[in-house]
Order: sequence, then C-alpha cells, then structure tokens
Amino acid sequence: MIPITQPFLPKKDEYQKYINEIWENNWLTNNGPNVRQLEDRLAKYLKIKEMLLVNNGTIALQLAIKVLGMKRKVITTPFSYVATTSSLVWEGCEPIFVDIDPDSLNIDPERVEEALGHGVDGILATHCFGNPCDVESLEFLSESRGKKLIFDAAHGFGSKYKDKSLFEYGDISISSFHSTKLYHTIEGGGIFSKDERWLEKVAFMRNFGHDGSEKFQGIGINGKVSEFHAAMGLVNLNYIDEILLDRKKLSVFYDTLLQHSGVRRPIVSSAGESNFSYYPIIFESERILLEVKKRLEESDIFPRRYFYPALNSLDYVKSQSCPIAEDISKRILCLPMYYGLTESDQEKIAEILLKAL
Repeated sequence: MIPITQPFLPKKDEYQKYINEIWENNWLTNNGPNVRQLEDRLAKYLKIKEMLLVNNGTIALQLAIKVLGMKRKVITTPFSYVATTSSLVWEGCEPIFVDIDPDSLNIDPERVEEALGHGVDGILATHCFGNPCDVESLEFLSESRGKKLIFDAAHGFGSKYKDKSLFEYGDISISSFHSTKLYHTIEGGGIFSKDERWLEKVAFMRNFGHDGSEKFQGIGINGKVSEFHAAMGLVNLNYIDEILLDRKKLSVFYDTLLQHSGVRRPIVSSAGESNFSYYPIIFESERILLEVKKRLEESDIFPRRYFYPALNSLDYVKSQSCPIAEDISKRILCLPMYYGLTESDQEKIAEILLKAL
C-alpha cells in the first residue's frame, strides 16, 4: 500500500534518550525543559526572535483569533483545511469568504480589498500547500485599513518569502506540527509574532490564564504541550534539512514523470520558496480526477482530495459564491508524498495516472 502520507520517525534510541530523561525528571507537562528547549531551538532554526508551542494547530488558530480580539466578520479563504473556517466559527466570528487566485490557489488580495468594510475585524489567509501568499499586498491592506492579519501557515514549515520564514509575517502566524506534516511533534502547533505583546498574552492563555498558582491573567484554555511531544520535536529537528531536501527531490521527480500529462500545478510566486510539503495536481475535469483516483485506489495507492469541498459550501456557514475555489476543489488531487517514498513508487503512481488519462 502507498498512503497519501506517512509520519517521519527518527531512530528509536534517539527518542528513547529523551524518554529516559523524562522518567528521571518526573516532569511530564506544564512548560517542562523539553518544551522550553524546543521553543528555543525552533526560533534559532527559523531565524526568528521567539515562538510558543501549543498542543495543536487548531488551538493555535483559536488562540490567535482570541488574542487579537476578532469577534465579528473575518475575511478568509474558501480553499484550505476545514480548521481554518471552523476555528473562526468556534470563536464566534463570521467567515467572509473571498475567492482565490487561480494560479497560486491562495486568497486573492484584490478580492480581499473589495470585501474590507464595516464590521470586518481582520483577515485570515492560508499559505496553501506551503505556497506563500501575496504577503506584501495582504500586509499593506491590513495595516492601511487598521485590520488584524493572521496567516494560517499550517503547511508552511520550511517555506520562505523574500528569504525569511513565512512565520515572520502578519500580526500572528500559526503552524501545525501534526504527524502528517513534514516537521512534527506527533501532535502540536506553533504561534509566531514579532509583537511581544501578543506572545506574552498567548503564554498566559495557553495555560488557563495562570500567572502563578493563585493569580490569573484573563481567560485561558489548556493549550499546553507534553514533554513527550516536545521530545519528538527535538529529535525530528535534527533531520529537518534532510526531510526538506527529500521533499524537493520527490517533487522534481514527479514533475519529470508527469511533464507531458497535461495536468496543471500551482504556481509559486517569484518572491516565495515552497517547502514541497504536498504534490497537488489539477485535472481538466472532476470526471477525470475521479477516474484517476479510482484507478490508483484499485492498486492500493491512496491520493487525497485536498481540499474538497470548498469551505464556503459547509453547512454551518453563510452561503457565499466563490466560483474559482469551488471549481478548483473539484479538480485537484494530492499524490502520495512523504519521506521514504521511493522513485519506483512514484513511477508506479505516474504509470497508472498516465494510463488513466
């Protein structure tokens, strides 16, 4: 079987070393030494000042929305994972969907500008598949119109914009360190901001608001990371450059195999640098996609329809027309992509795909 993805796992003895230390310290959670060490190492690796770990990317989004005071309408993309929208609704915000750019598949800044108006608190944009948004345009709009800007960079570890980590941008950026991501802590997420005020507030909010044992700094939630999860992150960080290089090689080889297939790929902006975390392809029609998917699954190969359906069609949001996103979501398919996928696996996938076409 060839799944859509497989988690990267380091050598057992490397992880076991941290497990032994956890047993010796008897410190399992509550901002333990592994968590603090991982936050420091991640900040240094990403060349940012500081960051905070939380227990998953969805909590990271919810904390970002809460700490920035978004309570009303928030402009967002209809083409992302469901957590982008559900986090807004969970926090009592109304998602205002604007359509995407057909080339990058990211939110279209021109349509964002048209939607900015009374009652809009901010913008929540996704760097889809790790492909950087038009960061400058979105930052200009948010700053000039006095709106908050969150970047959902759940897919963005290792991607860059103008030679800087994607996490450098926006009022707050968040990431997911779920086991399906190219860098993971099994379950986990990160919150990034150049504004120390926001990070200071999040530091209290992720721990129920505790400021010591008998004092609280406002409302909080349990967003803490265990020492076991942080330990996995510490070990995996040793391999991240190797993982990123492997993803690029896999992507380039897919490009070679499918160069005459007629399928389309998202375009990365000239100012951006992708981490090759996914390999999405866009077919001419949904009918062709479904045939290819069926043929692959018959051979125990399991691609996935990221992202389908378009989020503006969810039954718990107000219906809004986004024809480009609705069309793309029906015709896009992600092929298997993970560390350890072999060239022979890719050749098999491409052969079946090309025969189906």
